[in-house]
Amino acid sequence: MGRVVGINAAKTACGLGAKVYILGQKLDRLRYLSDVMPKNCFSLMSTPATIRDLITRADVVIGAILVRALKHPNWSQGDAKTMKRGAVLVDVSIDQGGCFETSHETTHSNPIYTVDGVVHYCVANMPGRPQNIYYGPDECHSTYAVEIANKGWAEAMKENLEIRLGANIVKGK
Repeated sequence: MGRVVGINAAKTACGLGAKVYILGQKLDRLRYLSDVMPKNCFSLMSTPATIRDLITRADVVIGAILVRALKHPNWSQGDAKTMKRGAVLVDVSIDQGGCFETSHETTHSNPIYTVDGVVHYCVANMPGRPQNIYYGPDECHSTYAVEIANKGWAEAMKENLEIRLGANIVKGK
């Protein structure tokens, strides 16, 4: 963890006053995050023991792994059973296969389900919720949408670095 989705989720939660833990596998990245994140954010190595300890106290766990169909290497289905009843698992990686064994894709119209008393939110393309579309994208995104519509996604990505950098998944990768 500790990339765009994880960092922004952590910053938001920290800004709301939560005590936040960012777990990751890369020591250099964790050191960097320790330096730049708010004081109520703690960076730790992701190990089975660390996860087992933290999830028993967690109100919310956000999974944001950017590797297609990779489950969290230190998470098992039994782990959700140790969480507090009413705690929430948010699987941001669900549109790439999910990162928790108990995850399965949900929709904006039916966004949650419960496993062992733990609420799961696993909506694919979370930013695409209907409210955003209804009120309309901002001018910047409209420009990209028009360019993609006029040129097709492949040509638009070739010609426009911002569109290319904004791609999340292309042909399943």
